[in-house]
Amino acid sequence: MTTASAPETELRGQLGVSGVVFLVLAAVAPLTGIIVIGGICIAVGVGGGTPVMFLIATAVFLLFAVGYAQMAKKLVNAGGFYAYVVRGLGRTAGLIAAFVAVVGYNCFVAGAVGTSGFFTSEVVGSVLGLHAPWWVWSLVSVVGVWLLTRAGIDFSAKVLGVALVCEVAILLVLDLAILVRTGFSFEVFQPEVFLSGSLGLGLLFAANAFVGFEATGLFSEEARDPKRTIPRATYVAIAFIGAFAAVTTWAIVSALGVREAGGIAADHLDAGDLVFTVSEDYLGSALTGVMQLLLVVSLFAALLALHNSAARYLYALGRVRVFPKQLARTRPQNGSPVVASTVQLVLASAVAMAYAVAGADPVTSLVASFTGIGTLGLLALQAIAATGIVVHFRRTRDPRWGTTFALPLLGGIGLWTVTVLAFANFPQLAGSDSPVIALLPWLLPVAAVLAIVVAAVFRVAKKNIWDSLEQDLDKVALRAEEERTPL
Repeated sequence: MTTASAPETELRGQLGVSGVVFLVLAAVAPLTGIIVIGGICIAVGVGGGTPVMFLIATAVFLLFAVGYAQMAKKLVNAGGFYAYVVRGLGRTAGLIAAFVAVVGYNCFVAGAVGTSGFFTSEVVGSVLGLHAPWWVWSLVSVVGVWLLTRAGIDFSAKVLGVALVCEVAILLVLDLAILVRTGFSFEVFQPEVFLSGSLGLGLLFAANAFVGFEATGLFSEEARDPKRTIPRATYVAIAFIGAFAAVTTWAIVSALGVREAGGIAADHLDAGDLVFTVSEDYLGSALTGVMQLLLVVSLFAALLALHNSAARYLYALGRVRVFPKQLARTRPQNGSPVVASTVQLVLASAVAMAYAVAGADPVTSLVASFTGIGTLGLLALQAIAATGIVVHFRRTRDPRWGTTFALPLLGGIGLWTVTVLAFANFPQLAGSDSPVIALLPWLLPVAAVLAIVVAAVFRVAKKNIWDSLEQDLDKVALRAEEERTPL
């Protein structure tokens, strides 16, 4: 029995489907996604056909989710996709997935620290007249995230739920205003529209809007009845992201003119104000100001949600002693992974402050590089996990060929396609033509090689840790089953 004097190492929470969905959708950040990703997708992708790209991406992720849901019913673990890959492809592949996840999520959080600080400084300065350097707001955001994390995952889910409702509501108001005044043009579904421009970049940026949905599995140990909650939350999150992005971009290109949307979006690409410009026309200055303030809320919510995911990978790897075991310590009061959380935020803050001290532009340097590599890392993680899930069910000779092989295989092919597109088009994904940033994708192969070396060392010299990679999956799954079974 644990006491306050002996820190616990078990995560605790009572998340239902809505709580997990709030955590995932906050990481996706719908308002930020539409303003940033939606605008870029229209500009450099297929212009007025952008809504179709989101529908195609939704289909790919739903196909993947079929196998993911079946796996989630069998495996409960805070290691998320790392645990799925261990089960499907073995411990070495699992460590590769884990290292890719650590690189991806930690880079994403570092980029999010810079993004939150920069846009908060800009918006608060222009709307409220309060001026401070971007790095000050970054530190304020980090402190806020740390305090909310200490309060427990259930409290974070409530805060993120409120933020999510607000940012979705303002975009729905914009959608409705466009529908009433202009109407939605069905030209977007004509092949000559959605097959024009760069189909590859269109699909890449549409898929980028889904990055973060994979975090549902990371919260399985903190969910009520995880074998039901996680699959349902995954389907809800993917369907909502896809439908919301498709409808809102449909509204925007209808407002701009389907045939002219790509050119207009390209003119606004450097300023990043396409959605604000449309909002100014349809909602007026007051509500556009509200949208700008909600962008700050959206960015903070995304930082909090991404941090929660990154911390759980550190926690899970600490628990099996791949990383220092202290990372697995949790608060006795609520089971929050406070050590992993603190370490993760310190690392992300140190990166952001290094850029601040160097006087580098936060958007073109910090955000472009770290958010870009974070996105690529999570896309690669999804593709590896898709492969692991399909292989697992074939190895166990599961008779359900439709839900455990055919549909997940199609989803996996789609995810590998998007990952290759992201690797090949990384400068466009990162929004920078710097030759240094163009080399960043090679961090992921380096992480994979390091994981292979670590696996070889553990297999020979640290057999107890090597064995624990498999034993941890069974131990946690057994505990979850015992907690679900009434006495």
